[in-house]
Amino acid sequence: MSRNKIIPYNPKLRKLARLLRKNSTLSEVLLWQQLKGKTLGAQFHRQVPIDNYIVDFYCHELMLAIEIDGSSHDSASAIKKDLIRQQRLESLGVSFIRFSDHEVKQQMDGVLRSLQHYIDSHKQRPV
Repeated sequence: MSRNKIIPYNPKLRKLARLLRKNSTLSEVLLWQQLKGKTLGAQFHRQVPIDNYIVDFYCHELMLAIEIDGSSHDSASAIKKDLIRQQRLESLGVSFIRFSDHEVKQQMDGVLRSLQHYIDSHKQRPV
């Protein structure tokens, strides 16, 4: 894996990404409080445009997207759209971890343990 691979994005999404950052859901705010400042040993950014999509959180170094799925992701059509979106981004080398809105609000310790495990096992170690 190349470090900090640049993935193209649609520049028209920058304005929407900024708007999404200003109007975060409670789950996004709660998780961001835990992710910002490299507290888990990796730097994440919020609402990042990648290709023609915006992911909730993204770590460039690990090419890792974190998505928080609320009730708007429950319908069959939303699930299908999420899958298409995820497959497209995975084809660009992006890995995904998904958490439900409920997990973030009610089981933050488990969410953070899962993320820490992923980061520890995927972070490039200096030789």
